[in-house]
Amino acid sequence: MYNPTVARLTYRALLGRRRAAILFVLPGLLLLIAAAIRGFNGADDQVAADVLGGFALATMVPLIGVIAGTGAIGPEIDDGSIVYLLAKPVKRPTIIFTKLIVAIAVTMVFSAVPTFIAGMILNGNGQQVAVAYTVAALVASIAYSALFLLLGTVSRHAVVIGLVYALVWEAVFGSLISGARTLSVQQWALSVAQKVSGEGLITSDVGLPLAVVLLAAVTVAATWFAGRKLRTLTLAGDE
Repeated sequence: MYNPTVARLTYRALLGRRRAAILFVLPGLLLLIAAAIRGFNGADDQVAADVLGGFALATMVPLIGVIAGTGAIGPEIDDGSIVYLLAKPVKRPTIIFTKLIVAIAVTMVFSAVPTFIAGMILNGNGQQVAVAYTVAALVASIAYSALFLLLGTVSRHAVVIGLVYALVWEAVFGSLISGARTLSVQQWALSVAQKVSGEGLITSDVGLPLAVVLLAAVTVAATWFAGRKLRTLTLAGDE
């Protein structure tokens, strides 16, 4: 299910100069904010939770997921180079699964790692805040990567749709409409973080069992549907 050649090409596309520069901006900004807050405010568990929840998990992780998930396949479909890859004797589910693994790895490295470092800077992992949000970033990275990889497969406007979901649905509607939070990857990840952290610092509107089921279901369903769409794309190209 994993093809090293497809993985190498995908890593090269995602970590090219322009895209890599974008990937470094948000983690760098998070670390800068964390250092400034620690310098001016000192260590504070609640402030650390607010910063990691409000910026790292709510903004940085989904945006990096958009870049990595859509960038793993979207540009190849847009410029037509996907046809050369599909002409190779590689199964379509293998292509999708390999690209998903690469997108997950990139999203985790550029989101979970800086989240942990920022948490250590903010309060030295007091009440497990740094670890809790790192775990949340890890599980969110998986779901976001699968979801945005699917968008990159089905739409030429995947980046725009991904940004709308991340910044409008989760950030705006999620804060105004309680029912919308149930359909939020961020809330599912927060449920996992709530289990890890000190009591009262992190809250989620979704229970842990439901959150785990939804995270797994979205990841599996998005990956499966992306594979199906790629088969359809192959047939259209052959015709």
